[in-house]
Amino acid sequence: MAVAGPPGDTVEPMDDKEILAHIDDLIKTEHELRAKLAAGQINTDEEHRQLAAAETALDQCWDLLRQRRARREFGEDPAGAQVRPVSEVEGYRQ
Repeated sequence: MAVAGPPGDTVEPMDDKEILAHIDDLIKTEHELRAKLAAGQINTDEEHRQLAAAETALDQCWDLLRQRRARREFGEDPAGAQVRPVSEVEGYRQ
């Protein structure tokens, strides 16, 4: 079982295949939340709260995947990639 990183992390360490599967799940969650909001099943505040959590986890997943790919490209062990804190990942420019 994977162990969570430092407090505030929303993603546990995993391999590339698991990361991509988690990304797919988070994207489905985003779509479901928007559909529920449109159908009146959840209110705007709840949708925003849940959507923000999903987007944060997505950012961490993409960052972890990029780290793993970069480490592999430069001959390093991809398992050495670490989930970065939300505060760091959210500060990146796109």
